[in-house]
Order: sequence, then C-alpha cells, then structure tokens
Amino acid sequence: MPADPRAVLSRPAPAPDVTVSYGDHPDQIADLRRPAGSGPARPLVVVVHGGFWRAEYDRRHTGPLAAALAALGHPVAQVEYRRTGQPGGGWPGTLTDVLTGVNELPRLAAEALPGHVAAGPPVLVGHSAGGHLALYAAATAPATVGGVLALAPVSDLAEAYRLDLDSGAVAALLGGGPADFPDRYAVADPRPLVPIPARTVVVHGALDEQVPVAMSREFVAAGRAAGGEIRLVELPECEHFGLIDPESAAWPEVTAAFRSLLEDR
Repeated sequence: MPADPRAVLSRPAPAPDVTVSYGDHPDQIADLRRPAGSGPARPLVVVVHGGFWRAEYDRRHTGPLAAALAALGHPVAQVEYRRTGQPGGGWPGTLTDVLTGVNELPRLAAEALPGHVAAGPPVLVGHSAGGHLALYAAATAPATVGGVLALAPVSDLAEAYRLDLDSGAVAALLGGGPADFPDRYAVADPRPLVPIPARTVVVHGALDEQVPVAMSREFVAAGRAAGGEIRLVELPECEHFGLIDPESAAWPEVTAAFRSLLEDR
C-alpha cells in the first residue's frame, strides 16, 4: 500500500532552537533553526507554511522541511501568521503579518543566531497558500526578498476563487470574490503583479489535486513574458505534499531548485 502523502503534515521534527516574536500577537512569531556545520554565514531562509490560510494549519507541519533545509547548512525561520478563522486573520492581517515577518526576521534571526545569518534579504520558501504569501511579499516589498521558491503556490487568487479551491478558501481570506472586492484582489493576487522582481523558481507536481499545475504553468509563462526571472520545474509523478517532504522522491528536485536561488549570493 503506498504511503499517505499527507503523513508529512503530522511527522515529528526536531524542536527549533529558539522562537522569536515579530509582533505582539501570539501568532506573530517564528521558529528559528541553526544551520548544521561550521560554514560561513548564509542568508536567512524563511519558510511560509500553507493550509489555505486557515487557522487549523500552522507552521508545525513544515518542521521536517525546515529541519532538512537547516541540515543543508542554512539558517531557517518558520514564520507564523494570523489566519482565517482567528481574530485579525484574513484581510488584511494575514498579509500584513507576512510582510512584517519577512522584513523583521533577518534582524531578529541574526541577533538570536549570532554568526550564522548573513546580511541581506532572505530567501522565501512557500508552499501552497504559503507560496501565494511568498509571491505576494516579493511583489509588494521587493527590497525585503532575495528570492522565492514557490512550491505548488496559489499564484492566481481570482482563478482559485473561480475553482473554489478548498471550499471557499480565497473568499475567506479576502472577504468575497473579485467582483465583491476588486481592490483587494488587485493588491493581494500575484497574477496581476507579474513580473515578480525577485528571482523565482516554481515547483509543482503534475498530480496535484489541491492546486492545479495549470495555474503555475500560466503564472510562469506570464511572468516570463513580462520579463521576470522565473522558471517552472514540473514534476510528473508528484502530488501536493511531496514538495515539503524530505523523504519523498521529489525532494532532490526541490533542493536543486532551492540551491539555484542561492547561486551568486
């Protein structure tokens, strides 16, 4: 019997080294992981978790991913944020939390992990709804982002609303559809914001049943046509959750895409 691809969501991971706060709310925090080895300081990697922005999914399910990236020699922060179903979550709190976290975490991590965090903007690794938030942060505050690895991202909110992904997840985030809140979609949806200024790699499995791979194909094509430095790695045998699972067959492709973002940095 094949392994359950969702098993990674509840798989235990080593405890983080320290947790820091970037705001006053209990969910405005991030778990930090010290890089393995004794190499030079490297840019911070900020992991932005998915879960369709909903309160029932938090940063803990990205523990295996974050621990694996730290084992490769990178300082890692798993950022938490207010989510839909929580006071202050949704519009605009979810989005402003991620912007604030991405801006503040390099400083906070450098203070908490002295000697391990290089100066400069972080690389963002976002999965699913976290991929949306990573792309949104890179488009909205480009000076704070050094690169984006978007894993099966929700890169087109209007299309995700039309497809009713996760039974109304986008409507819960933004309060309704594009016809109801066009101004919110104009600033929160990565699709009309192309090209994304930061170097971006999108990785998506062709067997994904949560976020269709066609969304990434179209988003990357539009970004390239607009002059963006963006490429798509499509994995024909991968579904949605293998991209965050260091034990999956997809993991070598994910790490190769990640390393490509750090070239010349």
